[in-house]
Amino acid sequence: MIKTQWSPKTLFRQFFPLLVVIALQTLLSLFVNLVDNLMLGKYSEDALSGAAIVNQIHFMLQMLVGGIGTGVMVLNSQYWGKRRQDPIRNIIAIGLKFSFAAGIIFFAVLSLIPGKVLLLFTDDRATLEQALEYVLIMRWTYLSYSISSLLMYAMQSVETAFIGTIMSGCTIIINAVLNYAFIFGNFGFAPMGITGAAIATLVSRLVELAIILVYILVFDKKLKIKLLDLLRFDRGYLRDFVKVALPVMITGSMWGIAQAVQTSILGHVSAMAIAANSIASVIYQIFSVFGMSCANASSVVIGKTVGEGKIELVRPYTYALQLVFLAFGIISGISLFVFKEQIVGFYDVSEETRRLAISFVTVLSVSAVGSCYEFPVMSGIIAGGGDTKFAAIIDNSFMWLFTIPLSAISAFVLKWPPEYTFICLKADQILKCIPNAIKCNRFRWIKVLTRPEEDGLPKLEQ
Repeated sequence: MIKTQWSPKTLFRQFFPLLVVIALQTLLSLFVNLVDNLMLGKYSEDALSGAAIVNQIHFMLQMLVGGIGTGVMVLNSQYWGKRRQDPIRNIIAIGLKFSFAAGIIFFAVLSLIPGKVLLLFTDDRATLEQALEYVLIMRWTYLSYSISSLLMYAMQSVETAFIGTIMSGCTIIINAVLNYAFIFGNFGFAPMGITGAAIATLVSRLVELAIILVYILVFDKKLKIKLLDLLRFDRGYLRDFVKVALPVMITGSMWGIAQAVQTSILGHVSAMAIAANSIASVIYQIFSVFGMSCANASSVVIGKTVGEGKIELVRPYTYALQLVFLAFGIISGISLFVFKEQIVGFYDVSEETRRLAISFVTVLSVSAVGSCYEFPVMSGIIAGGGDTKFAAIIDNSFMWLFTIPLSAISAFVLKWPPEYTFICLKADQILKCIPNAIKCNRFRWIKVLTRPEEDGLPKLEQ
């Protein structure tokens, strides 16, 4: 057997084009949040804080759908390496049903008990009033988002990521124009404040869904998916999907809950802390977008390599990708630190909120180095190679045994300032680098997840 020759050029020709497209799509999506934050901050700080709470609920759904999408991506990338389209179509259909079910659950909860859910985040009356007004419209976006996001993950798994960039590009244009019109009452519209921002987001999400459905059903030539393919449910692949996706679904769900708990901790410190955290988080996500997008890109590359049977390439690919992750982390951290005051200065908020936001960004400029390494290693290389359980163990252990208890003690027992509590909330991003580096470089996570081709649905290959 002749081994495939390792070449950095071969790896980077696959990795960087995919990374750029995924990062641009994510960046454009984040700019939607930035536009919302800037305009709502200009309208009122209570509106900004109210939207931040509801966006945290959306983040919980995003993490759950992301876990389902990661399961689809891990399985499909290995089948894509074998160029087997039928299993890919079946797995997409299964993942779509799980994702839409998640959207329905979130919609139902926010329809039945919105006030009780929002009270978990803050007891500030003005913020709660704005959040309730916002969530009554935003809940409808969960239904369309759960479909469009899953389909985006499905397209990334077969190295078709540009459609996500087109989706996000359209979204930011529509969202910015409608925000300007609806929030402040321009172009002949009455000023609607936070309700206008919610309507703008809903319209944008519906356009996103329409774009990706039309592309997949009409223009895509790789998978040639028909509407009936999305509606069917092949139980033969259900066990495979659950085995791979369940750990990352649990991880995504628990991570989303943990982030909501973190927001709740800050929210019960002060309403200003919520606004400052919202500002800092969006800035951080924008500056670290390439580092964090490495996870999806590396998952597809590693999964495809395993699916092609080129196991001997996984080790050199892994070493090279880790260096890329560290480089992006260092660049992101330095950029955040250097430009923090200028970026926060764009927000029209109180001096105390501005000061808090700058302090939070300073903390994030350090944690970014860890995040841009440990997250792509854990959710990209290791998960893409077939081991999705490791992320569930590491993330949940650090979050629930370290981060949440320590930050709660800081906020409610020791009564430390918000800046110190925020350090407690982000310290795990550095600490998780240690177990992830050890696991990654032992190479015991490589698993072939595809079924043999000859006989319908035999046992999984080992």
